[in-house]
Amino acid sequence: MLFAKSLLASVFALTAAALPHVARDNAGSGSVNFVNNLDTDVYLWTTSADPGTMHTLPKGGGTYNEGWKINPNGGGISIKLSTTESQSSVLQFEYTVDKETLYWDLSSIDMNPDSPFIKSGFSAIPSDSSCTTATCKPGDVNCAESYQHPNDVNTLSCSVNAQYTVTLG
Repeated sequence: MLFAKSLLASVFALTAAALPHVARDNAGSGSVNFVNNLDTDVYLWTTSADPGTMHTLPKGGGTYNEGWKINPNGGGISIKLSTTESQSSVLQFEYTVDKETLYWDLSSIDMNPDSPFIKSGFSAIPSDSSCTTATCKPGDVNCAESYQHPNDVNTLSCSVNAQYTVTLG
């Protein structure tokens, strides 16, 4: 009887091990929530080793939430936001997970000066009040809290467990 129970337990264990497993693609319990207060839809892509799937944030309060991901090639993640269905004139929320720390920034490098994001302003605010926020006021074409040039120094850090809210408009 004991042998039969042991054999049965072994068979179940081997069966479970042989089943396909989904790799965990996020780290920590944190996430980023995007809120679209603009009067136009916003399109979003999470890019790493590939361009990612397009998501739509409806105008007037549409939201999208995503947990932190790990780039399979070791680089960072860029969440690109645009008011057109092409990845041109984008605002980017960029981040890299390093153990318990999330290194992040906003980037306006690939965004046109007449972008609705600049006209209406945008911000990124972590839930952890000890962490730095980034806010670009409406009309601030050269916002110091968002990368304007590749050699800017605007990378911030916070706990990987913080919740971020990126508000557009």
